[in-house]
Amino acid sequence: MGKIITFGVPCYNSAEYMDRCIASIVEGSDVADDVQVVVVDDGSTKDNTLEKAQEWHERYPAIVDVVHQENGGHGRAVMTAIEHAEGAYFKVVDSDDWVNKEALHALLDRLRAFVSYETQVDLVVTNYVYEHMEDGKQRTIDYGFALPKGKIMGWHQIGHFNMSQYMLMHALCYRTEVLRNCGLDLPAHTFYVDNIYAYVPLPYCKTLYYLDVDLYRYFIGREDQSVNLDVQIARVDQQLKVTRYMIHAYHLYDDVAEKKLRRYMIGHLTLMMSVCSVISKMSKAPDSRKNLDDFWHELKHYDYRMYNRARHGIVGTFTNFRGAVGERVTIGIYHGAQKLFKFN
Repeated sequence: MGKIITFGVPCYNSAEYMDRCIASIVEGSDVADDVQVVVVDDGSTKDNTLEKAQEWHERYPAIVDVVHQENGGHGRAVMTAIEHAEGAYFKVVDSDDWVNKEALHALLDRLRAFVSYETQVDLVVTNYVYEHMEDGKQRTIDYGFALPKGKIMGWHQIGHFNMSQYMLMHALCYRTEVLRNCGLDLPAHTFYVDNIYAYVPLPYCKTLYYLDVDLYRYFIGREDQSVNLDVQIARVDQQLKVTRYMIHAYHLYDDVAEKKLRRYMIGHLTLMMSVCSVISKMSKAPDSRKNLDDFWHELKHYDYRMYNRARHGIVGTFTNFRGAVGERVTIGIYHGAQKLFKFN
């Protein structure tokens, strides 16, 4: 049947932890010959990332492929992995994360069945687990109330996603041709592009399947990690850039016919706008408030209905209180949500 799945592993100065990631896929699959791992060295300069990747290729030449490129950022490394993918399906695993062996076997069995019986499923959703380094605690994100389990479905069959359940990159396994045909183009030298990856292809996915296994282990705790709050504040311009890309990807009310998918995408975009609002208010940059106001005006002029939903719904209201007191309330709400949901 050829390669069932390609795992893209973007690496940048990842020598300290990439072995665990690659081993979890290659050895976790019992060295399955229908698995491909594309390790993309994104111009690493500080360590022997490329040499480590090549060692994995030498050990498993039929499974591990290595691509070296000039530094282009996480998004360009993902795009390169998609270009080199031979698998019917594609999944990104960041080099500081890993996958669970038992869950991986369950995923492979399911994908093999889809391909063997020529059953076209465009998107397979699995659970992911936050692995918090500082206290050793875990938090699993599952989709039990939002998606029927073990059933091929269309978007009209999905349920309600709560605030912690949006389908991030870690949950998604796309059919490779969907990624190649949906116009996905992750910008270079940009953080947080995983939000684009988890948003733009969705209208091109006509069928999906929820496999209720805890596959992806999402490491949280490095000080330089992009989801670290201090890093997010320093890179608020990156948050705005990615969310702007998402805004202009679709006129949701015109371009997305399926109502439940549209509702889900509106919720995701609303959440991104709210994160931009909160992070901008935490920023000490002198132009952060003006940039935020301009950003909301841009959405208003581009798509008024989307603006109205995002700005005047519950989430938009609670993350955009005006004045000094309002900003403190907004920031306090965000910190409370962070402690509750432990998302960074």
